[in-house]
Amino acid sequence: MTAVIYARYSSDSQREESIEGQIRECTAFAEKNGITILRHYIDRAFSAKTDNRPEFQAMIKDSGKKLFDMIIVWKLDRFARNRYDSARYKAALKKNGVKVVSATEVISEGAEGIILESVLEGYAEYYSADLSEKVIRGMTDNALKCKFNGGTYVIDSEQHFQIDPLTAPYVLEAFKKYDAGYTMTAIRDWLNEKGVKNTRGQAFSYNSIQHLLNNRRYMGEFRYRDTVIPDGIPAIVPKDLFERVQEKLAKNKKAPARHKAEDDYLLTTKLFCGYCGSYMCGESGTSHTGKVHHYYKCATVKKKRGDCHKKPVNKQFIEDFIVHETMKEIRDDKVIRAIVSTVMDLQERENTQLPLYEQQLKEAETGINNLLNAIQQGILTPSTKSRLEELEAAKEDLEVRIANEKMAKPKLAAEFVTMWLERFRKLDMRKKEHRQQLIDTFVNSVYLFDDKLTLHINYKDGTKTVTFDEMKAALDEQAAGSDLDCRGAPASKPCSLTGCGL
Repeated sequence: MTAVIYARYSSDSQREESIEGQIRECTAFAEKNGITILRHYIDRAFSAKTDNRPEFQAMIKDSGKKLFDMIIVWKLDRFARNRYDSARYKAALKKNGVKVVSATEVISEGAEGIILESVLEGYAEYYSADLSEKVIRGMTDNALKCKFNGGTYVIDSEQHFQIDPLTAPYVLEAFKKYDAGYTMTAIRDWLNEKGVKNTRGQAFSYNSIQHLLNNRRYMGEFRYRDTVIPDGIPAIVPKDLFERVQEKLAKNKKAPARHKAEDDYLLTTKLFCGYCGSYMCGESGTSHTGKVHHYYKCATVKKKRGDCHKKPVNKQFIEDFIVHETMKEIRDDKVIRAIVSTVMDLQERENTQLPLYEQQLKEAETGINNLLNAIQQGILTPSTKSRLEELEAAKEDLEVRIANEKMAKPKLAAEFVTMWLERFRKLDMRKKEHRQQLIDTFVNSVYLFDDKLTLHINYKDGTKTVTFDEMKAALDEQAAGSDLDCRGAPASKPCSLTGCGL
């Protein structure tokens, strides 16, 4: 197995030692499991709440070269702190044959591991949101006083903004150049030639120029979330110049890029052809009446690389059915209790590192005591001192490892897991992002035939048989008025629904 290590810290309050510690733990994990490390990807002072991280994006791109099999992270929250990004990028990596592994959170390969991983990701997102709320309260208080909350101005002793005499002239000149007809690309090149850096201390990019020209702070407007104070700070750019630039920006603005079609297909990477096993890909087509139809199509049929004859299936129909069946299970208290029980059991069973370290520490302490007793009895050899030093060093190292293990693996209480799972019951299934969360967490895979489908879900459930008429009736009751007409869908034939056990 070959792997790369991804390490990250999110703020300037953390130091390089944070990265070193992550790499040390990940390297130890790789050595223990016979994995060869090819390189490190490191993002410094980048939050995992966003995917706009240079090294992270480079790693995702490099995975397409199929040079490595695994990405090792210290903890899953180093990879992402929101479940949407985590699911999206793990799906992309899965296509490239790459999986994400935590060096300190032992998660099994089975279906139950998916639930545990989802709980850990949910906990990371909850922690991030809670911390954000606390930070926002303090920053809002500063904002009401027009105090510094971050930026490029010079800050005085009372935390108020003052114009930076070194950078302010470049900001003003950038506005003048755009007003005179310069492009943002030309302004970017000019600033980079002058050696001016952006707020991150990096060379200017097209996006950072766009942000600079839209920044209302430069005309003296202080803004933080819902707090807006005109003339709250010293202005760098005159208001008339700023407004002219905004008009030109609006006039020159290009139409935003259209999202890729697959972004709207919730079962991407989950839906497979029952006949050939290929992915079912999202596609759309326009009928002679001008109506756009969305459906899933077998990749083998689409690329014409085999003899598979699987018919396409209506997107809305299959997604509504999978969401309906999954939501029905989540509303069952017995299912919630079974999942919680499994997560608690798995958490205890998989904490193998800590008992091992504690056993090794006990053996080291016993060895130290035996050597001390021997010395007291006058038994002394040339190797006694060196052996004692080795044992004491091993003891110190194990004590540190045990402390790190306890900090890195907080025990999840059954109440927290129950609360986290029950939150899915409150999701609004009319919202795409809520439907995606439900599918990403609980649906393992769906194998689709022309007359039936097999649904694998991440908890014990046995086997169900559902006829096509029953499926339509259930969906009509769940969401009256849904367009369930589907080209190539099964007609009044039995549909087997199978759950795969934990």
